[in-house]
Amino acid sequence: MPPSVPGRDAEPPGRRTPESSRFPKLRLDRGTGPDDPPPPVASARFPDAPPTAGPATGAPASAAVPPPRTEPSAGGIVETTERLHRRPFVPDRPVVTLAQPDTRAVAATRPWRLALRPRPRAAAAAACLVLGLGLIGGAATGSWLTGEETGDGARGAFAVAGSLWHSTPVDRFFPPTVDGTGAGPGGADRTWTRIAVAPDSGCQDAFDPLLRQVLAPAGCLRLLRATYTDATRSHVTTVGLLFTRADAAAMGVLHSRFKDEGLDRRTDLLPRPYAAKGTVAAAFGDAQRASWTISVLTDAPVVVYAVSGFADGRTVTEPQPAADALKAGATTAPAQAGLGNEAAGLADRVEAALRRTFASATEKPS
Repeated sequence: MPPSVPGRDAEPPGRRTPESSRFPKLRLDRGTGPDDPPPPVASARFPDAPPTAGPATGAPASAAVPPPRTEPSAGGIVETTERLHRRPFVPDRPVVTLAQPDTRAVAATRPWRLALRPRPRAAAAAACLVLGLGLIGGAATGSWLTGEETGDGARGAFAVAGSLWHSTPVDRFFPPTVDGTGAGPGGADRTWTRIAVAPDSGCQDAFDPLLRQVLAPAGCLRLLRATYTDATRSHVTTVGLLFTRADAAAMGVLHSRFKDEGLDRRTDLLPRPYAAKGTVAAAFGDAQRASWTISVLTDAPVVVYAVSGFADGRTVTEPQPAADALKAGATTAPAQAGLGNEAAGLADRVEAALRRTFASATEKPS
């Protein structure tokens, strides 16, 4: 039982209200008689200092407050009042405002977390770099797959022409029959029939040693050759297509050298014929060479040449370039026999067929 508080728990029996009779340990702090003090105002219900005894009790002021207790009260009301009485008085509470957090302390204590976060500008630059490299790689791959050069159209056509030797049928380069309208002496017509096609090979033994040395800077990628005869089967002519490894600049240099130095007219720079066994050209060897022509192209890595002779195997001691044998008034044996016309006529038409072939190969679809 909690100790009674003088002046507060003592109450005449005749003045008990129904509530106090039902709950004897509870006392409502409200006036029940004329001698009781009036109820406190709302702000004084929980005073900051212990209450003093009222005049009805007659007890001194020091006896109005019970001593501190360490155990809780059974009724709970008195203990709760004591704890409220003991609460320290806080005159003015500080006003708290929310501000932006100071990230400098976070950066000083956890620098590794901030370092792991990439900067937006650096991330955007890296993404642009990867995208740019992907676009460049895709464009280069597309050009390679389509066979196009990264330069202008002329360079693309030049490269395509240099690769035609392994994908073009032999009849496109060397037709079985070649029509030579107006290609004979005095503008006479000629017709040439193909009698043999040499297997595609390298340039070894295809040229005289000195001519091979002159052509060496251009390189030898592949050599294609075929031998024709005229309608009378008295003349034989070998036509060759030398596909080089040179680029357009190197072919231009070679072309200028042949023209400026007259290398296409020297008798020590002759191409060799292809003498096919079992044909009328079986006896067509180096000693039977009578006239020739050599043309270095600048729009394709190709050297076109032709060499002609007699089908009966007769020896020619003074071969003559086709350009000289075609001149009016030429009296040499090759000129009189029309062998210059044979070499020049066939070379011109094979070269024209070659140009048509790589023109159609480089033509873009509309």
